[in-house]
Amino acid sequence: MNPTRLTQYANALVHVGANVQKGDGVWVQSDTECLPLLREVVKACWKAGAKDVQVDITDNDLTLIKFEYAGKEAFEEIPARTIENRKAMLEDNYCVIGIRGPNPELLKDVDKEKLRMTQRAGALARKPLEVYYNSGRIKWLVASCPTKAWAKLVFPELSEDEALKKLWEAVLFAARIDENAVENWQKHNATLKSRAAWLNSQGFTKFHYKAPGTDLWVDMAKNAVWLGGASTTPSGIDYVPNMPTEEIFSCPHLAKVNGTLRATKPLSLSGTMIESMEFVFENGKVTKFTAEQNADILENMMAQDEGAKRLGEVAIVPHSSPISQTGLLFKNTLFDENASCHFALGSSYAETIMGGEKMTDNERKALGGNQSAIHIDFMIGSENLNVTGYTKNGKKVPVLINGDFSPEADQ
Repeated sequence: MNPTRLTQYANALVHVGANVQKGDGVWVQSDTECLPLLREVVKACWKAGAKDVQVDITDNDLTLIKFEYAGKEAFEEIPARTIENRKAMLEDNYCVIGIRGPNPELLKDVDKEKLRMTQRAGALARKPLEVYYNSGRIKWLVASCPTKAWAKLVFPELSEDEALKKLWEAVLFAARIDENAVENWQKHNATLKSRAAWLNSQGFTKFHYKAPGTDLWVDMAKNAVWLGGASTTPSGIDYVPNMPTEEIFSCPHLAKVNGTLRATKPLSLSGTMIESMEFVFENGKVTKFTAEQNADILENMMAQDEGAKRLGEVAIVPHSSPISQTGLLFKNTLFDENASCHFALGSSYAETIMGGEKMTDNERKALGGNQSAIHIDFMIGSENLNVTGYTKNGKKVPVLINGDFSPEADQ
């Protein structure tokens, strides 16, 4: 990887994504596949004036060794001391930078019972930490680092080195990384904010999604708001939680989603690929789910708690987005969700309900905001998707036509 481009990427993650300020503590999560980028990110954090930079590193080979040789008791829970250490950093308002070097098929052959236990333990460990992320209190960022395993899945016809080079080019393009990355993100942020403002100005209370295999009615939570682009902490500091991001997102009502829904892209979950997913919703709950392969992986996740079978997020992404126009299936949710309209099963974001950051979970739930230990995005957008918004007075307004914003929405 070109050192200059690597530094540009790291600087954008630190200065635009997490927006590290002088005196911030930073918690960086990564793995051994990402060491060159990780080093540049840590360097940029210190140069930005961070008071402390804590780094947690995982290793794919060590993960597989654990699945092969550890007893099942090792998968039952994440130690309390680990959770408390994480919570202590978040309580001290540490920024969180997650740099993922994915291998989407890493766990495809491991013991399924151990995998199920890992999913459950992870969900339970995240639960006490979610309030820090969902309330907007801390700055956090998720980004990806190309790896050879990931690159070969995206470009199977190329050699490992050529595939990795090509994936790096696609990732940097999608994340708007060049010598003008900060300016690029300022302009992009303004566009996303403008589209969110239009959706909020319309006063939509429900939406109808129509596409092959999809005929879905989605009512919005009471006082739901549409958001896009940078988030803002209570102290007024902007940050971008996902790089790249193309979405404008909000909060569906947990009990008012009805109809059929067909995913248009595979879902990478727990080191496996789940293909050709279809859902039936009744009164907000998934009552039927099918997939061509690995359906049990998502079924196990949906069994985690009552909210895991309900939607917590609705997101609109135009089919003409730069990521979509690459024509690539990244097999990585961070990228594929920003190439396509999507929903998320599980927890809603507090900020997607007006004043939600100051409410309790039960107060948000009373307005229709879903609560769960999971949050799993899956993609449903295509050039065949039409989305119509309805106001409380019954006014009907096209939002997406053939996958892209209608003239009314894209003024």
